[in-house]
Amino acid sequence: MGEEKKRQGFIQRKTRETDIDLTLSIDGNGKTDIDCGVPFLDHMLVLFGVHGFFDLVVKGSGDTEIDDHHTVEDIGICLGKAFAMALGDKSGIARYGLSYLPMDETLVRVVVDVSNRPYVHYEADVPDQKLGTFDTALALEFMRAFAQHAGVTLHVDLIHGVNSHHIIEAVFKALARAMRQATEKLDGLNGALSSKGVL
Repeated sequence: MGEEKKRQGFIQRKTRETDIDLTLSIDGNGKTDIDCGVPFLDHMLVLFGVHGFFDLVVKGSGDTEIDDHHTVEDIGICLGKAFAMALGDKSGIARYGLSYLPMDETLVRVVVDVSNRPYVHYEADVPDQKLGTFDTALALEFMRAFAQHAGVTLHVDLIHGVNSHHIIEAVFKALARAMRQATEKLDGLNGALSSKGVL
């Protein structure tokens, strides 16, 4: 019997605003190499890789002299596309993932369905507009781009919390854990987990 195909995604995205190379290995051990020109997002992507056990390499640059919006959104697009590429027809995966994740005073819930039906419900407002130079509203823009291009139904809810850094960090960690659960292979499952036979 041959070696099982590795679940990997390789995405290059070059626009007039950004230049991004992203490599994802779903069946990794949390090894990351991140440098996208937005330090706070670098930190969040390291956490995503480590806590999801995803190997993730991101090299990128963008028009951050204007603001971080284009870079953050385009990396969300690339990460979503990398998951879609790595999962292919989504055969054999658990499909659903749920994570309750605490960080000090903060508790976040993230639920995903790798369904090919992109949708985002996001209620994780933070009290601060900026964390260093990072516009906290861009966390939602990242999640929208990711869900749209990964084909994921994504529900994010802040149950409680007051520290803006803790809230956004918990969202990224919880997304990682939920995606880890949703992309796990189920023993005995052949094809997609759907009564239709396809996602």
